[in-house]
Amino acid sequence: MAIVSAVLPEELQLATTAHVKYIQSLDSRKDEYDYWLTEHLRLNGLYWGLTTLHLLGHPDALPRAETVDFVLSCQHDSGGFGAAPGHDAHMLSTVSAVQILAMIDAFDELDTRGKGKAQVGKYIANLQNRETGTFAGDEWGEEDTRFLYGAFNALSLLGLLNLVDVDKAVNHIAACANFDGGYGVSPGAESHAGQIFTCVAALTIAGRQNLVDKERLGRWLSERQIAGGGLNGRPEKKEDVCYSWWVLSSLEMIGKTHWIDRDQLVAFILRCQDPERGGISDRPGDMVDVWHTVFGIAGLSLLQYPGLQPVDEVYCMPKSATARVLGR
Repeated sequence: MAIVSAVLPEELQLATTAHVKYIQSLDSRKDEYDYWLTEHLRLNGLYWGLTTLHLLGHPDALPRAETVDFVLSCQHDSGGFGAAPGHDAHMLSTVSAVQILAMIDAFDELDTRGKGKAQVGKYIANLQNRETGTFAGDEWGEEDTRFLYGAFNALSLLGLLNLVDVDKAVNHIAACANFDGGYGVSPGAESHAGQIFTCVAALTIAGRQNLVDKERLGRWLSERQIAGGGLNGRPEKKEDVCYSWWVLSSLEMIGKTHWIDRDQLVAFILRCQDPERGGISDRPGDMVDVWHTVFGIAGLSLLQYPGLQPVDEVYCMPKSATARVLGR
């Protein structure tokens, strides 16, 4: 059932205009120290901001041509993308690049002006450990289910999932499952909401949701809602807006979103926004950032907050974009 905004007090209305202006301002703060401290997140940040704008119904709030130029300026001859021009290529920034180009319908420009989709697919495929099925984040070899999910996300958007050993990757995810229904970063590691999202989403892309213990997992995820309405990532931890995405999207994928109190979560997310300057923080009263802004808005979209575009619970992109790219 959709949330009706009229039933919420004024201070719990979504400050859409302020959020759009906040996202637009992020690249204009080059005289601020924090801007340069976060250069290693520049491409990821562009994906977070652009996704927010699309979900808010303002997809053209950032200039398309400049967006394409910046993304392509981050690409290496290997096909991978760095976080900013001159940075080493990495799985996470490569996935963000693919998602950005997918959202703004720029795969043709990747082929004509960049190194091409095939080279991107080759870069990602080369990061798979062919013995275990998992993926590294870069040439230095750190492996994590985040990178496995990222590989599945980007390759499926590019139509190149056949370049990797999907079955071995699925077997690795199955080995990360725990007795509580959740998943850890590696076999034997404790369940964590962020890793649960990466594993369940990867299994969904692979068409292997049959491996998920949905009843047990749904119970664990629904228990992440604490007093005040927010969600945490593990037992005994504080609530955080970002888990409005990691937990809720996982519940959506297994059909258990109704197992939490939607109205309380909506109210919690909206209490974390800065209604005057825009942006959303981890908890009420804290400093806003683009990371929590996108996951707060994406969470509200999953909760069917009025005025927001539908978000794809598997890709964290507007459904309109994934429908176009994946031919749904």
